[in-house]
Amino acid sequence: MLSTFVDVSFVVSPATTPAATTWLDEVRFDANGLVPVIAQDWQSGAVLMQAFANREALLLAVQEKRAIYWSRSKQKLWRKGEESSHVQVLHEVLLDCDGDSLIFVVEQRGGIACHTGRASCYYRRLLADGRWAEHGEVLKAPEAIYTNPRHAPKD
Repeated sequence: MLSTFVDVSFVVSPATTPAATTWLDEVRFDANGLVPVIAQDWQSGAVLMQAFANREALLLAVQEKRAIYWSRSKQKLWRKGEESSHVQVLHEVLLDCDGDSLIFVVEQRGGIACHTGRASCYYRRLLADGRWAEHGEVLKAPEAIYTNPRHAPKD
């Protein structure tokens, strides 16, 4: 695998200096200042979700050792688990060979990464006949997950 390993235990200290953040310069953010991030389970290797990060989210994620993304819909930083308590503890950050995609290797607290109450956001599988079929059980009803009911997904 062509990637860059980032051991989040020593890369950036709370007292960040410009020299300590030069690793961010190797990330190729798009025209909107974002980079796609895949969250992958640190033990099973399962893909949990995909989101986006801007420079600030990526820096804070490494500093705080938790997954922090940029919410495109809300136009603000999104600390995974801030409403659901399903925090993603950051174990590694991997950068792909082109520098334009990341993997956060995470420990998914609570076992639920998806706002639908499933372990993974990737719960629909394409069948040979061209239909999508759901797999992966709902572990917890979305209404029971969110501390603020207005954040629960609408059907």
